[in-house]
Amino acid sequence: MAYNENLADRIRERLSELPNIEEKEMMGGLTFMYNGKMCVGIIQDELMCRIDPSIQDTALEKTGCRAMDFTKRPMKGYVMIDDTGMESNQAFNYWIDLALDFNNRAKASQKSKP
Repeated sequence: MAYNENLADRIRERLSELPNIEEKEMMGGLTFMYNGKMCVGIIQDELMCRIDPSIQDTALEKTGCRAMDFTKRPMKGYVMIDDTGMESNQAFNYWIDLALDFNNRAKASQKSKP
């Protein structure tokens, strides 16, 4: 499954000033790790953001936003944003800022054992 390269470049540019950014291909898309924790990503043409679960209901009311349901069940703290929700730089930065803000408090995933 391919992901939107233009969106990847847009994210790279936005995160370019930050240290400890790592790109990983996963879930059929591209994930940007910040300080070793999943922060934002791309699945096909949508932006995936890991946000504070306590604000998810409010976020879901925004244009172009839906719950991430990669496993066919909504995942708390993960949202998907389509083109309509990130057309402007202001809207795009809103989502990236939410994800970066939560990243400081988010727990890192457990590393899988070989």
